[in-house]
Amino acid sequence: MRLPVELQSGERVVLLVRRHWYFLALPLTLTLLALLVPAAVLLAVVTRTDGPKTVDTVVTLLVVAYVMALAIRAYFVWYAWVHDVWVITNQRLVDGQKRNWFSQSVSTADLVQVQDIALVRHGFLATTLRFGDLRVQTAAEITAFLLQGIPKPQDVLTVLDRTRDAARRDASATP
Repeated sequence: MRLPVELQSGERVVLLVRRHWYFLALPLTLTLLALLVPAAVLLAVVTRTDGPKTVDTVVTLLVVAYVMALAIRAYFVWYAWVHDVWVITNQRLVDGQKRNWFSQSVSTADLVQVQDIALVRHGFLATTLRFGDLRVQTAAEITAFLLQGIPKPQDVLTVLDRTRDAARRDASATP
């Protein structure tokens, strides 16, 4: 996968995190239901009536247009999920997000500027499926990073903590 930023000299990816699969599966399931139920009802109505063929053609075209619109929506749900990533490198925390082809935001913070990390997990689904949020406070211009709905946030917290501590040791050792 292509990273949202170019790596700097000596920088390497420690961990790449994306939202939990639940945040892809739920909207895609709802889109599928929105696709199947009305389309099946409309097609059932068309096939049971002996109305004019023009009406059948119009209804069929409307169903096809509806299906295409929902397929496009499903594509952009998937696209946004795939391109919403957090990258922990040995030097930085990177938050990259692309909701569509024409919208991109990227924020970075040096790990030595990370001051506080909090893990937040609420609810039955989050506990059962093991996802949650990490709130990362920094001394940078963007003072808070929110890693929302990530799988196994306690593991990500551990990696981020260790990598931050190593970056601080490296920064203090460098003259």
